[in-house]
Amino acid sequence: MGTGDREGRAVLSDRYEAVRALTETLAEPLSAEDQTVQSMPDVSPTKWHRGHTSWFFETFLLAPADPAYERFHPRFAYIFNSYYEALGARHPRSERGLISRPGVADVTAYRRHVDEAMGELLDRPADGDRPADEDRRALVELGLHHEQQHQELLLMDIKHVLSISPLQPAYRPSIAPIKPDASTASLRSGPGWWEHEGGGAAIGHRGPGFGFDNESPRHTVHLAPFALADRTVTCGEWLAFMDDGGYQRPELWLSDGWTLVRQHGWRSPLYWSPADNGGDDVPGGDGGPGGATGGDGDWQIFTLSGPRPVDPSEPVCHVSYYEADAFAHWTGYRLPTEAEWEVAAQCRPARGGFLQLDTLHPEAAPGTPFGGVWQWTSSAYSPYPGFRTATGALGEYNGKFMVNQQVLRGGSCVTPPGHVRASYRNFFPPSARWPFAGLRLARDLEGPR
Repeated sequence: MGTGDREGRAVLSDRYEAVRALTETLAEPLSAEDQTVQSMPDVSPTKWHRGHTSWFFETFLLAPADPAYERFHPRFAYIFNSYYEALGARHPRSERGLISRPGVADVTAYRRHVDEAMGELLDRPADGDRPADEDRRALVELGLHHEQQHQELLLMDIKHVLSISPLQPAYRPSIAPIKPDASTASLRSGPGWWEHEGGGAAIGHRGPGFGFDNESPRHTVHLAPFALADRTVTCGEWLAFMDDGGYQRPELWLSDGWTLVRQHGWRSPLYWSPADNGGDDVPGGDGGPGGATGGDGDWQIFTLSGPRPVDPSEPVCHVSYYEADAFAHWTGYRLPTEAEWEVAAQCRPARGGFLQLDTLHPEAAPGTPFGGVWQWTSSAYSPYPGFRTATGALGEYNGKFMVNQQVLRGGSCVTPPGHVRASYRNFFPPSARWPFAGLRLARDLEGPR
């Protein structure tokens, strides 16, 4: 056994422990009741996220590595399988919140069982089959990035769960309030622009480091000259859109989006409500009939630290692709393609307010395309040229969702920092509003094509 192998296993083991511990830290402020609720079909209970990420390691690493491995519970595979049809039957996603058992304590015991077994596996010396050992380490890395995705989902989901309570409870009351300062106050003016001359450009994951399969293969695209806004759209700009009847003007909207506006009574981003409503409207609902503003025109937003006034200088958040597209039409600009976004981002710093427990709310991130909010693009989520799904059940990880979704780029205030890179492709249905999603505008430039 070489020193390098021993050090490599130690690094991976430390990373495993850190990622798994953060999931528990995120769940710690929540009661057992909080962790069981499913507020809509797209939301999963916190305890399910904790159990599913443990099932992933148990199913793809522990059981294959040791035929004698004893699963924690024979029915947990049915309960915590998310969408891997090749692995057998699974509990309906929309009914996860109907299950009171296993309880939170049972899930905690399950995680401890898996972590102990994973600790032994990660401490095991290489068996001399180098390709097999590298494959195992790659699976561990995939499992950790998968758990980090669920850390972000956990925060998205619990925000929706807490928002429907008339008590308007805070997830973490100690979250520092966001206040406008000199750097954010300047964002009330129009955006500046990052211009690009167009032509051939390479996009896709190029390493070093981890990349999901949907980020590859790296390939060349042809771009017409374009410009990308140097900041995301602000709440103040969204208020102007609302005041100009943005939610009442069908000419701004895609047909499916306008149907949703009328069907659900959209009149503002999710989690916004008139500040003078006396508590009658619960943020998180679809909203009812009425004008763009209530009373004196002031709005409040439900955050993970509870409700507070909307700050006009912060990035607008929790808008669907349809809303983002309508806003872009209202301005006379457009949403960028994912290729335009990536090319503009490749040469700019990946910094911003990512997953930090004291600021789980979008902040302005001037000078960088990353952070604050995920940004809708005009690109449908589809495979890159030459993309091939992996063999076996893991081939279902990304490829099966490459239809009826839109790509988002950039990361948000609840995105783990390791998931912030120019090539990262997030995706959601165009109607989704509960992600931490906003937008950045783009425009065409005159020039040779």
